[in-house]
Amino acid sequence: MLRPERMSKISITGGKSVMEDVIEVVHELELVHLEDYDESWEDFRNGDPLEQAESASKRLVTVRSLENTLGLDPDEVGTARLPTDPEVINSRLEAIRTQVNELEDDRNELTTELRELREEYERLEPLARLGIDLELLHGYRSIEVAVGTGSVDPIERALKASEAVERFELFESAGVIAIAARPSPDVDGAISDALVGVDFAQIEVPRVRGDPSDRRDELQRTIRRVENALERIESQMEDTKLEHGGFLLALEEALTIEVQRAEAPLRFATTEHSFIAEGWIPSRRFDELETTLRGVVGDRVEVDELERVAYEPPHERHEKAEADGGHLEMHSAHPPVIQRNPSIVKPFEVFVQTINRPRYHELDPTIFVFLTFPLAFGFMIGDIGYGLLYIAMGWAVIKYTDSQGMWALGMIAIWAGVFTVLFGYLYDDFFGVHMADIDLALPLAGTLDKGLQITEVAQLWIVFSILFGVLHLAIGYSLGFFNNLHHGIGEAFSESGSWLLVLLGLFTWIFTTESAGSADWLPGPLADTDWTAAAIKPEFLVGPESVLASNYMFNLGFEGMSESVAVIALVFILVGWTFAIKAEGFIAIIELPTNAFGHAVSYLRMMAVLLAKGGMAFVVNLIVFGGYEQTRSIGGQEIDYVFFHLPGMGMPEGEAIFQGLVWMDPFLVTIPVAILVFIFGHIVVLLLGITAAGIQMTRLELVEFFGKFYDGGGAKFQPFGYKRTHTEEH
Repeated sequence: MLRPERMSKISITGGKSVMEDVIEVVHELELVHLEDYDESWEDFRNGDPLEQAESASKRLVTVRSLENTLGLDPDEVGTARLPTDPEVINSRLEAIRTQVNELEDDRNELTTELRELREEYERLEPLARLGIDLELLHGYRSIEVAVGTGSVDPIERALKASEAVERFELFESAGVIAIAARPSPDVDGAISDALVGVDFAQIEVPRVRGDPSDRRDELQRTIRRVENALERIESQMEDTKLEHGGFLLALEEALTIEVQRAEAPLRFATTEHSFIAEGWIPSRRFDELETTLRGVVGDRVEVDELERVAYEPPHERHEKAEADGGHLEMHSAHPPVIQRNPSIVKPFEVFVQTINRPRYHELDPTIFVFLTFPLAFGFMIGDIGYGLLYIAMGWAVIKYTDSQGMWALGMIAIWAGVFTVLFGYLYDDFFGVHMADIDLALPLAGTLDKGLQITEVAQLWIVFSILFGVLHLAIGYSLGFFNNLHHGIGEAFSESGSWLLVLLGLFTWIFTTESAGSADWLPGPLADTDWTAAAIKPEFLVGPESVLASNYMFNLGFEGMSESVAVIALVFILVGWTFAIKAEGFIAIIELPTNAFGHAVSYLRMMAVLLAKGGMAFVVNLIVFGGYEQTRSIGGQEIDYVFFHLPGMGMPEGEAIFQGLVWMDPFLVTIPVAILVFIFGHIVVLLLGITAAGIQMTRLELVEFFGKFYDGGGAKFQPFGYKRTHTEEH
C-alpha cells in the first residue's frame, strides 16, 4: 500500500527463429514493460521490423481514415467478427474504401456548392429589398455604381462635397442604398474616394441579369435541392457506418496488434542470429511469464530475472551491481511504477498523479489522502442535505462517463458526500436547518455545533484545525524521514526529522502553561523563569478558560501542559533547528517561521470554510423562513441565539430579526419567491462548497502535506500488449 508493486528486471534471449513466437506470447500476456535498446552494446544493433509491418501500417492508416470520415463512435455500432481469410478482409476493406471515398467526394462537392449558393443568397437579399434589376447595377463605362448600407444624409453630403464626383443619384429602399455617380475626368474610384470616413458598407453585386427577387427565389429552390442531396449523402454515410462500423473497429484493433508486434524488434538488441529483449515485470508474475514462454518455444529461449529490485534509489542499486560485476543493462533504469492500493483507496491516486506518480523508491501517500481528504471535506461542509447531493453527483459522474479519471472523481465525490452526511448528522444540519428544531431528535445528532453563534465553539475549531494540521504535517515529515533513510539515518534526520522535531516542539510549547506545573527541578534562577510565556498566549488556548478545558460540547479538562514539558519542547526546537541549519544552511533560518508555524496555521482555512459555508446556508434560511433571537442557556452561559421560524411550528418567542419570505404578504407572490431563493441559494452554497472545501483541502494535501516528503516523477508501467475489446485471439 505504501510501496508500489515489487518489480523485477528481466531479459529474454533467443534465436531469431523464435523471435516472432516470443513477441506474440509476451504481447498476449501483457506483463512486460519493454525497455528500448539504445545501441550501447558492442556488436548489437536495433532489430528490424517484421515483414508484415509496412503492409499492416498502411492498412491501419486506411482504416483510421475511414473511421474518421464516417465519424465512427464505438458506442454507436455493434461488434463484428473478422473473417479468417485475409483476402476476404482486404476485399471488403477495399470495397468500403471505394464506397466511402465516393460518398466523401460527393459530400465535399455538395458542401462547397451549398456554401457558394448561400453566400450568393446573402448578397442578393439586400439587393432584393432595393428592387432594381441587377443588370442596371453594373456594366457602365462612364458611370460608377455602388450598392451598400448606411445613412443617406452623411453619404449625400460627402458626395456633394467631393471633387471626384461631378453628378450623382441616390436610390434608397428598406435601408439599402444604390449610388450612381459620374466621376470627374481621369478619376477612378470616385465613389470610394468620396465616402472615405463615411459609414457605408458596400455590397458586392453579382454579374447577372434580372430581378434580384426572382434570382433570390431561384437560389432558394436550388439551395433546398442541394440540401436534400446532401442529406441523402449523409444518410448513406450513416448507413455505411452502421453496416461496416463493427468490422472497421475490429479490423483496426487487429491491425494495431499486428503493427505493435511487427515493430517490437525495433526495441530489441539483435545480432545476425539472436536477439535480447529487456524490460520490467511484477516480480510475483515472473514465473508465469517463464512458464508460458517455455510452453510455446521450449528451451530455445532463455528467460532471466536479472534483478528483483529493492526499494532504494536506482543509482545506489546500480553502483552495487557494477561493484558485484552485475549484468550489463540497457539503462540505469528507474523501475516503472504500479501503485498498489485497495480498491476503496484507488480513486484517490488521482491526487497523487496530479503532481506525478511516486517514484519506485518513494512511499505512496494515497492512503493518507484517503484518510484525510473526505474527513476534512465533511468537517468543512457538514450538512446531510448537501452530503446526499454530493453522493448523487458522484454516482451520476460514475454512471454517465466512461473516463477512468472521471470515475475517480465520482468516487471521491461519493466519499466526500458520505463524510459530509456524517458530520451533518453530528452538527444536526439538513440544508442549514437543525433537525431538533422540527422536533426530530436523533441519537448523537447535535453533538457538534458549527460555532456560527457561539464564539467558544468557533475558537475550539481554530484549535482543532491547527492540531489537525500539526498531525498532517507530522505524518508528512515522517514519510520524508523514511524516504531519506537510504542516505543514512543521520542525513534523514537532518533533512526531515529535524523539522518534525521543530514542529512538534513548537506546538507542544504553545499548549503549555505555568499554572499546570512549574519546572522547579531547574537550578537557580532558571527555575523562576516562565518558560511557557503564558502571559502572551490567548486565553482560549491554555488555562482554566481554554476551549479544551471546558465547553458545552466537550469537557476535556485540559488546561495545558506543565512548564517542564515547555522546557523539553524548547530543547526539541533548538536541536531540530540546529540539524536543519546543518543540512540546509542559512535558508533554514528563513524557513523556520514557515515550516514550523506558517504551514500549520494554514490549516485554519478549514475552520474558515466551515464558518463561511455554514453562514451562507444560515443566511439563505433566514431570508426564507425568518428568525427570532432568544436567550438560551448553553454550557452554563446565557447566549443570544437565533432560531428559524419554520412552517408547522408555533410562533417563536423572542425578538424578530427578519420576518421571512414565507410569512410575508401577499402569499401568492412571496411563497414562490421563497421557494426560488431556497433552491437557488442552497445550490450556490452547494457549488461553492465544492470549490471552497475541495480546492482548499486539495491545496493542503498537495502543497503543505506533499511538500514535506514527495517528489514524484515515477514512470507509468505500460506493458507491451493490447486490451482487446472488439476481437478475440485466434
